[in-house]
Amino acid sequence: MPYDPSAFPPFAVTVDLVVLTVRSHALCALVVRRGESPYQGRWALPGGFVRAEEDLEAAAARELKEETGLRSHEPDGRDAAAHLEQLATYGDPQRDPRMRVVSVAHLVLAPDLPSPTAGGDARSARWAPADSLLGSGDGMAREGDQPVPLAFDHDRILLDGVERARSKIEYSSLATAFCPPEFTVGELRRVYEAVWGVALDPRNFHRKVTGTPGFLVPTGGTTTRQGGRPAQLFRAGGATLLNPPMLRPEV
Repeated sequence: MPYDPSAFPPFAVTVDLVVLTVRSHALCALVVRRGESPYQGRWALPGGFVRAEEDLEAAAARELKEETGLRSHEPDGRDAAAHLEQLATYGDPQRDPRMRVVSVAHLVLAPDLPSPTAGGDARSARWAPADSLLGSGDGMAREGDQPVPLAFDHDRILLDGVERARSKIEYSSLATAFCPPEFTVGELRRVYEAVWGVALDPRNFHRKVTGTPGFLVPTGGTTTRQGGRPAQLFRAGGATLLNPPMLRPEV
């Protein structure tokens, strides 16, 4: 039988962005306050509809720039410091009250990013501690004594994104995506502590990361930006997978 497109109901495709960074030693996520219905006035992950001429990664980069003023790529097309990857696809028929909408979520990881600038259909944008968002804690909207969840199914998407980041830094070098080009072992340790939400023994951590082949490469420089004695500077090595892995401590 010939294919008949009218036999299938139309639906839209969106991209939603879980943008994570480490600010003030805490894992923070980017959220925007919606300026339009549905969920007008509620906090949400940045994102929007995919245009007909766009692929998914281009739509994700465009939405990030339009709604927050942040870029995932340099204007000339070279990779910026931010790490961008597809996270998961969400297609519950009731996830959007407007129509059937399938969302392809993306995870963005980057060093300490600047304060975002709201745009598009976002009324405002802010960084918020991920634990606060996942627990609907202080600083987020409330109705009486009850915290208000993020719009749509963004609580679930954020939880999936945070867990992806927590698990990937165990077996990959992705933790360096939260660091500047040159960093100390102490700064890298604080990334692990912020993402995992645990305190790590400095000596054991130093031994593990410097003893993992291809993880870190000494730059030959030092810095006193942490105070105290000069600390050795490193950059990310060529390894993408860590052997042995950096296992997350059991809490």
